Amino acid sequence: MNVAAGCGLRQGEVFGLAVDDVDFLGGVVHVVRQVKLLRLHRPVFAPPKGGKERDVPLPESVAFALAGHLKRYPATRITLPWKTLDGPPVTASLLFTGPMDLALDRNRFNDRVWRPALRAADVETGRDNGMHALRHFYASVLLDAGESIKALSEYLGHHDPGFTLRTYTHLMPSSETRTRAAVDRVFQGDEPADDGPETAQEGF
Repeated sequence: MNVAAGCGLRQGEVFGLAVDDVDFLGGVVHVVRQVKLLRLHRPVFAPPKGGKERDVPLPESVAFALAGHLKRYPATRITLPWKTLDGPPVTASLLFTGPMDLALDRNRFNDRVWRPALRAADVETGRDNGMHALRHFYASVLLDAGESIKALSEYLGHHDPGFTLRTYTHLMPSSETRTRAAVDRVFQGDEPADDGPETAQEGF
């Protein structure tokens, strides 16, 4: 799922993503709802976890993937109650739907799509490899690229950057890693170093 891995959305937020939430020109995804299951596995639309809406950068690669998906599978108008089973009906043109054009059910999706895909790829189907792992992948990519904890916290929809730090501190590049990367960027840059006549030997 490109949206989960490339934008860090939670599973329910991916299922609740509507075409109007994606600003292709501006390169932004507006995370404003999720599909949530209440008792008897009945779905409702609800705010993102913690009630916190947010904007997430939309990478060009993910935008192209979404555009291709929309070309093959046009968005489907889905109406669900808001927050509670007797809540007011809300309609959204969802990007991802299940059989018979219904909102995706996380339990059915995990059983019939996610876990079979893991088994086909010879990956264990335990809790650590649930769809939530794609959020961890997103976090690791951003931290490895030098993104700040504050920005990552905002993109993930966390209330407290301290929580983000505690959760992902083990993924942060070490000072040694940053040092090697900084030197490598200079040595492998497009502009050749000025090796004057006094350079005695390559590699110094």
